[in-house]
Amino acid sequence: MVYILNIETATKNCSVSLSKNNKTVAVKELCEEQFNHAEKLHSFIKNVVNEAQISLNDLNAVAVSKGPGSYTGLRIGISAAKGLCYALNIPLIAIDTLAVLAEQLMIDSGFIVPMIDARRMEVFTQIFDAKLQPLSNAEALIIDEHSFQNTTESIHLIGDGALKCTSVLTDRKFVYHNDIVYPSAKQMSRLSYKKYAEKAFEDVAYFEPYYLKDFMLTTKK
Repeated sequence: MVYILNIETATKNCSVSLSKNNKTVAVKELCEEQFNHAEKLHSFIKNVVNEAQISLNDLNAVAVSKGPGSYTGLRIGISAAKGLCYALNIPLIAIDTLAVLAEQLMIDSGFIVPMIDARRMEVFTQIFDAKLQPLSNAEALIIDEHSFQNTTESIHLIGDGALKCTSVLTDRKFVYHNDIVYPSAKQMSRLSYKKYAEKAFEDVAYFEPYYLKDFMLTTKK
């Protein structure tokens, strides 16, 4: 039996799940504008472990959403994951945040394009096929009316970044799923178990978040 703790803090959704093999058995999450991840995360970890009636010592690995996403959120989640891995002497697994978001949608044909808001008309995005296989690398993309012109197939848009594209991407090929807004640790179980089986582990000492863009510090005028 493989127990993996999954941590997703790349967006406003502070989300933790526990998986047994590739199935989610417990979830605790909260989405707030105040972004209280540092206050909520450790209590959420205790909640899912208790709900599953195991202890932290029963964990086989910790999986964390690696980005792209919020600088603050990623640092909080990855710091917690690394701390647990050090203390418990178990492996660290990193999961692409956009892949976690894409896991929430099932389609028969066309493309899944998860989008995480990156301010103004910029999004963090990636293209997946109907089998959830990535067809492109993650990128920071400024959306305009010419985006995604190289295909006539259906493009299914999900995530908080997609919500601001409705007035720009208006072709009939664009299908909006406005009920899918943030990635959740619930959708990490299949991905983290696959990496565990493949022994695709990170170096706990040197692993860093995948910010995609350099951190920019701004000050008020």
